[in-house]
Amino acid sequence: MLRALLVCLSLLCLAPSAIAKDMASVRGLDAVLASGVLRVGSTGDYRPFSYKDPASGEFSGFDIDQAKSLAETLGVKLEIVPTTWSSLSADFEAGKFDVAMGGVSVTFDRQKKGLFSSPYMREGKTPIARCADKGKFETLQDIDKPEVTVVANPGGTNEKFARASLKQAKIVIFPDNTKIFDEVAAGRADLMMTDASETLYQEKLHPGVLCAVHPDKPFNFAEKAYWLQRDIGLKDFVDQWLHQSIETGAYQKIYDKWFK
Repeated sequence: MLRALLVCLSLLCLAPSAIAKDMASVRGLDAVLASGVLRVGSTGDYRPFSYKDPASGEFSGFDIDQAKSLAETLGVKLEIVPTTWSSLSADFEAGKFDVAMGGVSVTFDRQKKGLFSSPYMREGKTPIARCADKGKFETLQDIDKPEVTVVANPGGTNEKFARASLKQAKIVIFPDNTKIFDEVAAGRADLMMTDASETLYQEKLHPGVLCAVHPDKPFNFAEKAYWLQRDIGLKDFVDQWLHQSIETGAYQKIYDKWFK
């Protein structure tokens, strides 16, 4: 009874035709269990959360390990559905996957289309630059100058934040998120603004070359969570799995594997 009420409340803002269309495309918890497969959408270009090996086609990363844990807890097989940041929302609305996992930030635009799990990581945008230039880009005012080139990947929150925050700096869109930091390292861009966790990870991959700029004090507030199709049963299950994994230390074990 309570679940039915919550589903109705979550759909009150939708017109009847929109509700019918929405419910028709949603695979909820019961459907996932009946099919024996959890379909997880992931971009495969956002280390350390999700990375697709171009040679083998295999996915790896923090959220891929989390997806394996979730599927195992559900007692179903895991199917990774490749997507991109530019097509993520369209693929989600088309019902191509049950949940998006791979460093997905909570946004109001995404919230309108689905449900988010409880947040599992606090984030925020911060710069990463060549270590020699680290002190030049402490503030947005330092960055927003005509002579500064900022690189961003297309379609995600990084591009959105850059365009909203910068009016004078040159913004260059680079299509390959797996190689975008090479643009900064090689001097073809001055910096990139991305999630603090990614700046720390890329700093580790480029020791002495790239440095995160105040990752402990990002420019804005953001959180990462798992983006779910609009089904209360599925959200309840994912939230409980996440809660249990944090309390038992399973989450920390996976976190330490990728971030320490």
